Amino acid sequence: MPQKSRWSVDIPITSLPSLLLGDDPETLPETPAYIDTENPEALRLSWREFGYWCRRLAAGLVDAGLGLNGRVLVYSGNNIFFPVVTLGVIMAGGIISTANPAFVARELAYQLKDSGARFLLIAEASKETALQAARLAHFSQKDIFIFDDAVLGGFPRPSGAVRNWSHLIAPLHRGKSFRCKEIKSKEEARQTVALLYSSGTTGIPKGVEITHYSLVANCVQLGHLHSLSPNKFKSDRLLAFLPMYHGLGLLSFTTMSPYRRIPTYIMKRYSLLPTLENIGKFRITELMLVPPILVAMAKCVDAKQGKYDLSSIRKVSVGAAPLSREMCEELEKLWPEGQVNVKQGWGMTELPLSVLNWDEREISKTQAVGEPVANCEVKIMDDEGINELPVGHPGELWCKTPTMMKGYWGRPKETQEVITADGWFKTGDIAFADGDGKYVIVDRKKELIKVKGNQVAPAELEALLLEHSDVLDAAVVGIKRDEDEEPMAYVVKKPGSEVSAEDILEYMSKKTSKIKRITGGIVFCNSIPKNPVSPTHPYEVT
Repeated sequence: MPQKSRWSVDIPITSLPSLLLGDDPETLPETPAYIDTENPEALRLSWREFGYWCRRLAAGLVDAGLGLNGRVLVYSGNNIFFPVVTLGVIMAGGIISTANPAFVARELAYQLKDSGARFLLIAEASKETALQAARLAHFSQKDIFIFDDAVLGGFPRPSGAVRNWSHLIAPLHRGKSFRCKEIKSKEEARQTVALLYSSGTTGIPKGVEITHYSLVANCVQLGHLHSLSPNKFKSDRLLAFLPMYHGLGLLSFTTMSPYRRIPTYIMKRYSLLPTLENIGKFRITELMLVPPILVAMAKCVDAKQGKYDLSSIRKVSVGAAPLSREMCEELEKLWPEGQVNVKQGWGMTELPLSVLNWDEREISKTQAVGEPVANCEVKIMDDEGINELPVGHPGELWCKTPTMMKGYWGRPKETQEVITADGWFKTGDIAFADGDGKYVIVDRKKELIKVKGNQVAPAELEALLLEHSDVLDAAVVGIKRDEDEEPMAYVVKKPGSEVSAEDILEYMSKKTSKIKRITGGIVFCNSIPKNPVSPTHPYEVT
């Protein structure tokens, strides 16, 4: 029998902005909402200011011609206005999409075309790449805007041929009078509001359609878990170093932060030592980590020797990829025994933000990622997807959750491949139920490689390798490296070719962003017979 959550919560039929910010910014508190860690006095927003900025952007986008379901693509790292853009686009009736700021032009052009973006917001440092991508995608330069936090100091002058995003921000009086469309039915709540790109279970990146209802449900579910905590603090503070272009960072800091009214200190980019410094400087109480960052913290000699003040931390969560319990315990040693219990959770871009997680009152002593959160149910299925497997037997994890995506953007066939007729989502992850009602993630049925918490599809890298004039065949696999994975390529040269591994790596570096580089190395071989038997090990290299 499927395991249903032991909790049930009511999920309101409302829009995400209404849930998070209400109908009138004047009712919002003037307490801190988003603060820049590098310039905390000048670059900060209160909740009331945040509400007005969201409405000003929404009104400006409507005035600029963003229609219902129009897409706005953000190609930028973190800043305090990233949450403003996220909710402002949604308030305007549009759909927010995000792209890794490390993307090369080819990758950005793909997402521009696939999403059908109406506007593109970019970091100043990414301007040349963005303009090149726009040319590849036949995207109008007049619809590209520089996205920064300089608007707090007054609207800056245009940056050359590319206008500043201040041109999309309406005057304050327009923001005050702007009203979001009310959501009155579950059908209306199924409107897509976010298009987050994922490789799914296989293949090239696909747009994942996330709805009002998905994100409202996610807030209520995780808010319920937080309410169970015996250690709730009025002074809770978050540190946002995870990138907001990624689903985990985006939803953690642009939806859960306002839902809980938690001050969030935003780092423009992650770096280990500034992160440790900021924890003490701003008295951070909660950390959301991915495995590579957790490992770096646990192994940091200065942190072990107490050179950083980490005493304010009360809660550490980790997600995006499986992690050994031993490594979690290594991190816990940075605090007095019993102060911090590292808990792993599990979710997917297609099932935001968490399906399996921990009761805050329990202590995690295993590698388990918890139990079904409120209103969710899960089961473990055999390879054929016919029989449910008993406790202790690994199989594919299937889920039902109110947060489930609407589908893959413009890809009904791929959607039908992962969502069954009776509403189960086939995750492609191999897991088993332990004897305590918790679940352990042990492997991936799908071929994706997880690099620093990001999905890398072997098929995408293989296609690029095969475009090289000296490559006859290629296969890409993931190899383990310090609780993380790295892509490694097996390559068959064309007869007579003298191409070197260095030549191929240089070629690939021009075609992909850093996260997709073949850092695990290249191995030349005679042939790569495809293995039709095992979906988890598709290559037998000779």
